[in-house]
Amino acid sequence: MEPLRALLTTYAYNILGSLEEAKDIVQDAYLQFMRLDEEDIREPKAYLIRTVINLSVNRKHRQQKLRAAYYGEWLPEPVATERADTMLDRKDVLSYSLMVLLEKLDARQRAVFILKEAFDYEHAEIAAVLDITAEHSRKILSRAKKQLALERNADRQDASAADMQKYLEVIRQGDVTRLERMLYEDVVLKADGGGKVTASKYPVCGRKSVMAMQLGIFRKFYADAAITISMINHQPAFFIFIGDQLVSCQIFTFAGDRISELYIVRNPDKLRTLQKHYDDCRI
Repeated sequence: MEPLRALLTTYAYNILGSLEEAKDIVQDAYLQFMRLDEEDIREPKAYLIRTVINLSVNRKHRQQKLRAAYYGEWLPEPVATERADTMLDRKDVLSYSLMVLLEKLDARQRAVFILKEAFDYEHAEIAAVLDITAEHSRKILSRAKKQLALERNADRQDASAADMQKYLEVIRQGDVTRLERMLYEDVVLKADGGGKVTASKYPVCGRKSVMAMQLGIFRKFYADAAITISMINHQPAFFIFIGDQLVSCQIFTFAGDRISELYIVRNPDKLRTLQKHYDDCRI
């Protein structure tokens, strides 16, 4: 069953938005499986997938209930996708902007949407996994799509390393004119410090406000920081280091040649796996 771990962790991560919790869920599913008589399980893979998805839905439901006590914006834990490893099936990891968007849905809606749109399940298959009818699955998906404003996400385009390097140069130089041309007028910035480090508690909206915040942050805190361009959930990102310590991960959504969304993860709990990823790359 060990070869299934990456696949199962990917299912759980896409639903939960937390890699650490996803790994816990997969371990719980394995423990449940080991307690059973294997002769009673015709398809172990299907059993484990179903168990992981339902455990993830239940955990997501509890996670969303606790969200009210979370300080400021809650953003998904970012995962590096520029190189393959054995922890996740990288190709099936959802984009970061879609992960954020899916937070608008309840746990079951999220699961149905992911299984149908990301893993190409038929409604009969979703029904079997979630113990609902195929018709109910269709209705849940329809409601989920109505709740999501997918138009902007659908316009997302990949940015080149040159685009990211250009943005970094503009920020470091404090070039307001060039920076203004790189941002959508209604660009949105969201930051997650988890109440443990400084971060904007509320979304910052609009070109002028986002420009002022980014220029101020880089001038005051990151003038001498080491910044690496990478990929997070298939989107371009900055890893910002003070010494060898990863202190911020900035993830960008490009629409055309301009930035439409910017997500800043500073919560150290959500940077722990990325820090390990960086440390392993240096070895």
